[in-house]
Amino acid sequence: MRLVVMGQQGFGKACLEAILEKGKDEVVGVYCAPDLKEKPIDPIKEAAIENSLPFYQPANFKTEETVSQLLELKPDLCVMAYVTIFVPEKVRRIPRYGSICFHPSLLPKHRGPSSINWPIILGAKKTGLSIFWPNDGLDEGEILLQKEVVIEPDDTLGDIYFGKIFPLGVEAILESIELISHGNANKTPQDHAQATYESWCRHEDAEINWSEPTEKIYNLIRGTNPQPGAWTTLDGAQLKIFDCALTKKCKGNPGEIVQIRSEGFVVSTFGEGILVKRVKPENEKKISAGEFAKRVNLKPGTSFR
Repeated sequence: MRLVVMGQQGFGKACLEAILEKGKDEVVGVYCAPDLKEKPIDPIKEAAIENSLPFYQPANFKTEETVSQLLELKPDLCVMAYVTIFVPEKVRRIPRYGSICFHPSLLPKHRGPSSINWPIILGAKKTGLSIFWPNDGLDEGEILLQKEVVIEPDDTLGDIYFGKIFPLGVEAILESIELISHGNANKTPQDHAQATYESWCRHEDAEINWSEPTEKIYNLIRGTNPQPGAWTTLDGAQLKIFDCALTKKCKGNPGEIVQIRSEGFVVSTFGEGILVKRVKPENEKKISAGEFAKRVNLKPGTSFR
C-alpha cells in the first residue's frame, strides 16, 4: 500500500523506520509538526530526510494547499503515530482506506493528552494502547485493535511508556497495516458510556499532599516520573521527587523526614514511609536524594509542606 505517515518525536520516528524496515509498503509522504524556534529538529523529520522521503510540515490541515498536496500523493492509508494537530474529516478520508491513529490507553478509558500518567496516578492495575479510526471527536473513533499492558506496583510513567507501550505500539501499527491490507480490519464502536477523559497532567496536578494515603502519594510520584514530576516544598523552595520506594512502617507525622540513608531519605506518611532516591531542587538538575540530603544538611525531624 501507499502510506502517508503522520507523527512526531521518537514514537513517530520508530513507526516510520519499522514500516521502512519491513519493506512491504511504500511511504509516499511524511507529515510532522512545524519546526520550533531554537528547538532540535523533530526525529521523524530527520528520519524522512535520511531516507530521502518527501516531508511536509503544515501548521494546520484545513488549507486547500494541504488538501491538494495530500490528494497528489494518492495514498491508500494514513497512519497517525502521535499527532497533536487536528486532522479534519475531509483530510482523513483522502486515503483509499482512510486513516488510523495510535492512542496510549485502552479506549474508551483515558481519552485525552496525558493518558499514560492518569492510570498510574489513579491506581489502575493495567493500561494499554488502542489503534482506532479517528473521527472529529476526541479519541472517540471505532477501534481497530487494542493491546493490554500490566502496571506493576513499582512501575513509573517512564517504565510504562518506554518499556511497554512504545515497543508494543510500534508492533501494533505494523499489525494494523497488515490487517487493513488483507481486508481484515475491525471497526468496533466504543462504548461511550464507559468513557473517561482527563486533561493534561500539569505541574499543579503533581503537588504532593503528605496527609493523603501512602498508596495515593506513591502512585502520584510514579505517575509523574519523569514528567511533570511530583513536587513538595522544603523551607519555601520547591523540590521535585522522582525515584522512590515504599518502606516499612515508621513513626512520624505525615511529611516528616524520619531517616537519612546513603541512598536518600525516608519521609513518613500515615504509619508508613517513602524512601526518596532522586530529586530535582528548584532551578537545578536531578541529583540523588542522598547527595541532596548531604548538601543541605538534611536532618530527621524536618518536614515537607
